Amino acid sequence: MHHRKSGKRFNRSSDQRTALFRSLIIAIMEHETIRTTLIRAKELRRFAEPLITIAKEDSVAHRRLVFDRLRNKDAVKKLFEVIGPASKDRKGGYLRVLKCGYRFSDSAPMAIVELVDKEIFKSTEKKA
Repeated sequence: MHHRKSGKRFNRSSDQRTALFRSLIIAIMEHETIRTTLIRAKELRRFAEPLITIAKEDSVAHRRLVFDRLRNKDAVKKLFEVIGPASKDRKGGYLRVLKCGYRFSDSAPMAIVELVDKEIFKSTEKKA
């Protein structure tokens, strides 16, 4: 039976899935736009959006919680100093998933994942 088991497995063990989504979240925080498969992009929202919600309020406990999930100081710093404050007035839906065709090698559906307010992030980075 498949009761109470949410999320895709991606034919990986749980620690490999954790590492996959950790690296995807770090990439989206660093570059604000990434290109990945559509299924990974949709699943990425389940992991990344709660972290942005936590980053709206800056505290030591919140930083430690996010660092425990990401294990990257630079990503946590950018999340709390740039992305979180810029997303203060947004109630959710921080990521945008745009379909962008199919991969050449195996015809997997591809998607572009970007932060919704990325223009705001660039203007706040220039001020700092």
